[in-house]
Amino acid sequence: MGLLKRPIYIGTAAVVGVATVALTGAYAATAASAAPTVAPQFASLRNSVNPTTDKVTGAYHSSRMSVELSLKPRNEAGLASDLRAEYTKGSRAYHQWLAKGQFDARFAPSSTERNAIAKYLRSAGLTIDKSASPFLIRVTGSSAQIQAAFRTSLKNYHSKKGTTYFANSTAVRLPSSIAGSVLGTVGLTNTVRMQMMLSKQSKPEVNAGKAAHKASSSNSSCETPYVTAAQLFGTLSGTGFPFGYGGGPGCSGLTPSQVNSIYGAPHAGARGKGRGVTLGLFELSAYQGSDIDTWGHQFFGPSYTPPLTNVNVDGGPLAPICPAGDQCPAQFEGYSGDIEVNADIEVSLAVAPDIRSMEVYEAPNDFTGQTELDEYTAMANQDTADTISSSWSVCENDVSAGTVEAENTIFEQMAMQGQSMFGAEGDTGAYECLRSDGTTVQNVLDPPSQPWVTSVGGTSLENDNPGTNPNPGPPARGTETVWNVDNLCSSQAPAADNDNEGGVFWCDDAGSGGGGYSQYWGRPFYQRGPGVSNPAYPNSAGTVNASGITECSLASAGSPCREDPDVSANADEYTPYAEYCTGNPNPPDYSVCGSAGVLAIENVPGWFGIGGTSLSSPLWGALIADRDSYQGYRSGNINPLVYLLLNVDPGQFFNDITGIGPRQQLATTNGIFPTTPGYDMATGAGSPKFAAWITGA
Repeated sequence: MGLLKRPIYIGTAAVVGVATVALTGAYAATAASAAPTVAPQFASLRNSVNPTTDKVTGAYHSSRMSVELSLKPRNEAGLASDLRAEYTKGSRAYHQWLAKGQFDARFAPSSTERNAIAKYLRSAGLTIDKSASPFLIRVTGSSAQIQAAFRTSLKNYHSKKGTTYFANSTAVRLPSSIAGSVLGTVGLTNTVRMQMMLSKQSKPEVNAGKAAHKASSSNSSCETPYVTAAQLFGTLSGTGFPFGYGGGPGCSGLTPSQVNSIYGAPHAGARGKGRGVTLGLFELSAYQGSDIDTWGHQFFGPSYTPPLTNVNVDGGPLAPICPAGDQCPAQFEGYSGDIEVNADIEVSLAVAPDIRSMEVYEAPNDFTGQTELDEYTAMANQDTADTISSSWSVCENDVSAGTVEAENTIFEQMAMQGQSMFGAEGDTGAYECLRSDGTTVQNVLDPPSQPWVTSVGGTSLENDNPGTNPNPGPPARGTETVWNVDNLCSSQAPAADNDNEGGVFWCDDAGSGGGGYSQYWGRPFYQRGPGVSNPAYPNSAGTVNASGITECSLASAGSPCREDPDVSANADEYTPYAEYCTGNPNPPDYSVCGSAGVLAIENVPGWFGIGGTSLSSPLWGALIADRDSYQGYRSGNINPLVYLLLNVDPGQFFNDITGIGPRQQLATTNGIFPTTPGYDMATGAGSPKFAAWITGA
């Protein structure tokens, strides 16, 4: 065991022996004729400006910047109808997935639409550049040209957290003749700063921690009880406490066999471990392949070779090609998120070790969201990954409607192709903007809140510490709770039982699983079942919540809002997974794994415990890879299946986090939303029962 101090929160390279593929934008701009001679009438794009109370510090100026227009799919009604048919049992189209390229052929905007939009943009003095998708038109020009073309104003702002950024302060306006073909814009704000969803412990007294581990090394195990509130309060004044969990080296966390045993994996051989399936990961950082080899050899033997393939988009994190006027700071590139990438890969392999291939897509981490769109577009257009997970996201309040609508088109494409898509719902409870803009608004994350992404929340195994037992089995009924360390995350004002810090402080400091209502999306057709539409939380489109945010603003007025998460799994940093990661923290690497904060918690070099919904999301992605392997076909987006099972046989497929009973009282909310029988906005439908998901349904 080690000596823990205060928790910290963390929030791409060519590898020897690993294939690397470079992707560039495939769609060049179409030619356009001269500017029109008749002045057009203009119309405002819906939801094209995000209200803010942040201080304006002046006008934004740039000699050259890049902006993308997201275009509506052709025949939107037909697309919605076809999607519903593909996911409705009994329909002739049920699970009849589109082949590669068919989505664009059916639904891409017509050349007439693209030409008309390009014609106007050129007439405004903008240059049409290559884009990654026929649903996007990318332009470059000076900020003055951009403002004139879009009839908007760009301002600099200073947030309450001290962050500076730019954004358009007025609605975007385009000629009425083309406005109806445009969903929105991407690049008029640089607040789309993707963050990792990881939680881990730190302890400055390295020697004391290693001494504690050494003293316990003669014992069969070094596990400790679950952390107490008093111990966490002590960390604020520098007092550490002993900690050890699971069978990883140095009690660093759960091993693959323990994870599979806890969630009841079947004994189905390679067929139940992902054989023949390609698993994809969305990443914004490089990693060291040698770390993954070491992890694999530890748990699967010296002959095990992780089947990794790196796919670089926009140059990747080691040679970033940043959009004009965008920001890709060095400290956000390189190996700056290696702790995230390793965690995603390792927990995926823990659950699906026999997959055919793991495609690790890597793009620069930019500030406007354009490289993120390019990476998701590549994953959809390549259509080689059967199941995909992303642990990178941003709170909805910091992302524009144009960006989320552009993403939605990509996720609709994935769903129609039968690709399963998962996203980590976050680590600060119902307050998912805490670590980005510092606000305490009730908010969920993008893209996990997207209708065609499975939003994955967090649970805790609480006092169920398996020690070194490789096959501990599922914990006692009712043991697994919502992840909310010692139930400290809350809306409570400063008081003695939160060490006079206030409940929201602990949502950030100790962590809690994300969940709540979407700021943008209405409730999808499939989201029905016990616990959904809780009468205590009757939010709907057009409702302005206590934070001043209009709920599900992209839905029709009065429509119920999308609720997150859909499902959950263990994400508690105090019931962690064992991670192996090394690195160099110095420029140009900026590795998190090589930083002093990580080195301080390593009782065995390179090994430490890791939590966060960054672990529960790839766990679900790998579980569905196992399912695809066993069933012999793609499952597609699992959200319709989740809610079908919630209605017909939830006890067979989910561990319901009910909030009822003495064990459940250890953690009962995610800061706002309580755990209840059935669905709830703290844990969704619950955590998985592996055997049923892999072999049944």
